[in-house]
Amino acid sequence: MSQSKLSELTWREVRRSGEDGIALLPIGSQEQHAAHLPMGTDTLLVEEVVERALDLLAREAHHPEVVLLPALPFGHSPHHLFAAAVSLSAATLSAVLDDILDSLVTSGHRRILIVNGHGGNDEIMRLAVKRFALRSEATVAACSYWTLTSAGHEVGRPDVTPGHAGWFETSLMLAARPDLVRTPVHARTPVEPPPLFDNPPYPGLTVERHGEWARVGGSTDDPSTADAASGGQLLDDRAQGLARAIAAFDAATQ
Repeated sequence: MSQSKLSELTWREVRRSGEDGIALLPIGSQEQHAAHLPMGTDTLLVEEVVERALDLLAREAHHPEVVLLPALPFGHSPHHLFAAAVSLSAATLSAVLDDILDSLVTSGHRRILIVNGHGGNDEIMRLAVKRFALRSEATVAACSYWTLTSAGHEVGRPDVTPGHAGWFETSLMLAARPDLVRTPVHARTPVEPPPLFDNPPYPGLTVERHGEWARVGGSTDDPSTADAASGGQLLDDRAQGLARAIAAFDAATQ
């Protein structure tokens, strides 16, 4: 058993898998993605990248044992409630992740990897991992899928990656789930002044201004030039990056 789904294992198989395997938890969100993408875009895309990465690893002669958990479909999305979202507070998401990690360790797992698909989860996820490792005899890692590339540098358009409901996510969805992309995908109307959350006035500065997301219509950049071919390349690139990250995590924590 090299790659398994937790939901399909018996409890004894879960216990055995925890001895050498890596438990992998995808996390996403349910939130507005403008007028053309579904609420579950972040969850669907992280699942797609994870599945592709595990398929790549399965082709290797020596590959890690991975136990895939069902994706956590809810995340921290209060900034999207102006339209529609199912959002967990930062404290609740942190507590949920802590409970999941604690359950996995109690069930026998000692190596856990969280793969995130939503920007609003990133800081909370990383803090949860750091805090958990302080009190539990486990090795826990976390990443957001869009940060992992196969070549170590950005493929495509780094100026709008990852964005939100823009060129990047729309291209990925056109490749992964074109049936869920509402067409035509209309061009995003530029707004003045530009939103500060996506274009801070100084590098390294995080700026949030009240009402920005509603003012820009729910997307960070123009999705109308997105295409499936670019999306397929981007998905493959992220999958290759994630596969390498899983293999490196495995090698470093044997």
